[in-house]
Amino acid sequence: MTALGTGISAQLDKMDLTDFAGILDNIESLGAETIEIPLYDMDIVVGGRIRPERLKLMKDACLGRDVTYTVHGPLATNFMDQPFRLERHMDVLKASLDASAEIGAVHYVMHTGLIPMQLAEGIEAAYGRQREMLASAGDYARERNIVLCVENLFGGYEGKVHTATPSRLARELGAIDHSHVLATLDFSHAYLHCNFLGIDYLSEIEQLSPYAKHLHMHDSFGRQDDVWMFTDGERTAYGHGDLHLPVGWGNIPWTDVFERCLFPEKSVFNIELKKRYWYKARSVIETSKTYAANVRTLERSAA
Repeated sequence: MTALGTGISAQLDKMDLTDFAGILDNIESLGAETIEIPLYDMDIVVGGRIRPERLKLMKDACLGRDVTYTVHGPLATNFMDQPFRLERHMDVLKASLDASAEIGAVHYVMHTGLIPMQLAEGIEAAYGRQREMLASAGDYARERNIVLCVENLFGGYEGKVHTATPSRLARELGAIDHSHVLATLDFSHAYLHCNFLGIDYLSEIEQLSPYAKHLHMHDSFGRQDDVWMFTDGERTAYGHGDLHLPVGWGNIPWTDVFERCLFPEKSVFNIELKKRYWYKARSVIETSKTYAANVRTLERSAA
């Protein structure tokens, strides 16, 4: 088996975390080999510092289990942000990495940068800031035996927001060239972004896949959420937005994806499922395990 494991992102219920151990029990019972911890929503990092009593609640629930942990950090971390806020982003990232190390997490998922649409000179300067910050963060992560896995996003938003395409993120990671700064390939984010820009989805993710130590598995139709909807059920009916559907419910060409892309050895297949579809969690884990068992890797393909 060339994948490290297949699992799912935990979802919170009680914010005092008194039921978190039970949530993890349930995920283990579904056959998950990995669990992604939603650190971004657990009030463990407060104002850039760890709250020890909150960290203890997470550790008590996590430790002693036969699973591998990954962590999703705060979604707002943005190393393409204005320079005066970069130190604050780094403080939050470092505290989050310290908390992740306490449960032995192997991957830390963070988002790639977003920036308002502007002249190319401003955009390139923002990429330069991000490269510098990610290299420094990679050193900090390496000391804690954690790989930073930078997740591709989708831009658009009426043409007002820029973020890296999968191929651009691949070039940025190649330029950083750090052993502990790799990628999270979110297949639905890429589908939304590529369809919005009118660029080839499979070609784009093929370029990012060699860096993709971490995979976010969920489905969509690649349609921007650009029409007012009242409920998530309506968005599902129209197929609009980042729906986090069970794999197979949307129209991402999964067979073509895994026939075409090459991934690093020991990648993690992590399912991100909306709570409304949690009743499908077991079957989506089983489907994702099938893909993981047959994934094409760089090392295996070169042999």
